[in-house]
Amino acid sequence: MASDLSNFSGQVVLIVGAASGIGRAAVHLITSRGGKVVIADLDKAGLASLQKELGLKDNQVKVVNLGDQSSVQTLITSVISDHVQIDALINTGGVVGPTNTKAEDVDWAAFEKTITINLFGTIWLTQAILPYLKARKYGRIAHVASIAGKEGNPGMHAYNTSKAGMIGFIKGVGKEVAAEGITINALAPAVIRTPMNADTSEETLKYMLGRIPMGRVGEPEEAAEMLAFMASKACSFTTGFTFDASGGRATY
Repeated sequence: MASDLSNFSGQVVLIVGAASGIGRAAVHLITSRGGKVVIADLDKAGLASLQKELGLKDNQVKVVNLGDQSSVQTLITSVISDHVQIDALINTGGVVGPTNTKAEDVDWAAFEKTITINLFGTIWLTQAILPYLKARKYGRIAHVASIAGKEGNPGMHAYNTSKAGMIGFIKGVGKEVAAEGITINALAPAVIRTPMNADTSEETLKYMLGRIPMGRVGEPEEAAEMLAFMASKACSFTTGFTFDASGGRATY
């Protein structure tokens, strides 16, 4: 299996947002390919059920609040303390925030919360893990952005802004660490069948689905396949890039 660059044997993969949706699918996939996963989320019940499902040790389960910088830093420090290394970070955590809201009616507190969790959380995770990856001259970082960060969705101003910011941040970091054995990329899904979309308004969901040429929502497992590539040794000559997982909605 040594020549199989998609195999994660001997690697520690931290998956944030692991309790449900794309993150949970990624945990199953990385585990099936030999990786030692460390799962992190704010959803303790979801983590507990996943731990039981996969028979994970207690030190492979972490609670993190992406809206709190100290919590993010503690997560990375704890994983290094427990497992010595982190070979790859997959970050699927985030919130949708307000939907079906006109720009002039945006509540600032709700806007700020969405930006803090989605964008600042991404930045804090990246800042916290980079020193460890640089020290080993190897690492893979994969963040889940959104098609909304490329094209924007009406009525989802905080979400659009947070995901566009993620994409811009990742482009810059990719160039900055390109010669250090580290790749960092984003995934831009369209609507994926996850609990995250449960609170999205029917009007907004119809708008998004109507723009997908395949005429269906994506499945968590489809997104997880792309994240697994981004987190693997196979992803060796692509960095600062945003991969598409939108059923043809975006082709750039």
